[in-house]
Amino acid sequence: MNRTIAGDWHDGVIPENVVMHPGCYVETSYSFHLCRSRRAQGVVLGEGCSAYLGCMFDIGERGSFKAGRCTLLNGLWLICDSNVSIGDYGLVSWNVVIMDNYRAPRDAAARRAMLHRFAASREPASLAPVDAKPVSIGNNVWIGFDCCILPGTVIEDGAVIGARSVVSGHVPAYAVYAGNPARFVRRLVNEELRAD
Repeated sequence: MNRTIAGDWHDGVIPENVVMHPGCYVETSYSFHLCRSRRAQGVVLGEGCSAYLGCMFDIGERGSFKAGRCTLLNGLWLICDSNVSIGDYGLVSWNVVIMDNYRAPRDAAARRAMLHRFAASREPASLAPVDAKPVSIGNNVWIGFDCCILPGTVIEDGAVIGARSVVSGHVPAYAVYAGNPARFVRRLVNEELRAD
């Protein structure tokens, strides 16, 4: 299989452990520039899934990411060292960050020590996963622009996340959440869910 993208502005290749359905669309191989996963399936993009310019799959050696059928990723920055999954028919707007860990210790003294090691080594920083917690996003979830989805978050089917929200914890099915921190706004009712 050809691991390049026709007409790509970046001369990179798509890693061997990226599984793309023939019906999916990836704008540039640069999206995989930070994909270091050693798992057999580091990234799985389902039928009709699309990853547009600005998407970056920053996946550590033990990380895996899966996006379902007809899910649109528009400028997503994914930080994944464990597991992040998005179901079918998801809409992820531009500048969204989804992270399953912070890649730095929470303790201030430990963070300082880590930064001193990086400064002394004069090598590019490579942050190790710290307490990675999988993120699960269900089917038909909409995530507005500039959102940040934090480690361990579960967003159930049909939920809507308002623009510029910071989400942690559990978002129930068909709920609208917004704000920083994201809070319950309202529940979608059957009339709003019906296709016309």
